[in-house]
Amino acid sequence: MTGQVVGCVRVSTLDQKTDRQLVDIPLQRTFTDHASGKDTDRPALAQMVAYVREGDTVVVHSMDRLARNLEDLRRLVRELTGKGVQVQFLKESLTFTAEASPLSQLLLNVMGSFAEFERALIRERQREGITFAKTRGVYTGRRRSLNAEQVRELVRSVREGAKKVAMARKFGVSRETVHRYLRAAQASTHVPDKQEEEKTA
Repeated sequence: MTGQVVGCVRVSTLDQKTDRQLVDIPLQRTFTDHASGKDTDRPALAQMVAYVREGDTVVVHSMDRLARNLEDLRRLVRELTGKGVQVQFLKESLTFTAEASPLSQLLLNVMGSFAEFERALIRERQREGITFAKTRGVYTGRRRSLNAEQVRELVRSVREGAKKVAMARKFGVSRETVHRYLRAAQASTHVPDKQEEEKTA
């Protein structure tokens, strides 16, 4: 392959560093998304898919950094290799090309399934840990994603017409987190109507 070597990176929040991904890999260009694994809004990924050409190589730290699930993984690899682009996963030590063999396709399915299974186990352990902490009375809930000043900026910007997706990207949180803060802000400024006033009178 004589094309460009392109890196694809995903980190969960703006605070996370990308140092551990694609260490010592010489890259002509890197596309980085700050989004959760289940987030479908990944502009850098879309830009990368549109950017690469036949002969290029896309390098990814691991399968779960590229895709949200097995179906998504297979679609992306098929789309990239269909353009003549080679896809390398460093953690799994797997490379896929347009001339993929039945064995490589089997490995893609198996390793993708393992990645999904691993994420499911992590979520289960998190739920078990929260439940155990609650029984001991030491669970304090999730930390606020944004501080008070950031929340005020978020609410003000959205009221002035800013896109919620853009604000989620700016603060490195999910769109659901943005909606949660907006709902809380709306509730705190809610003016009770006449019937509500009579109920509380």
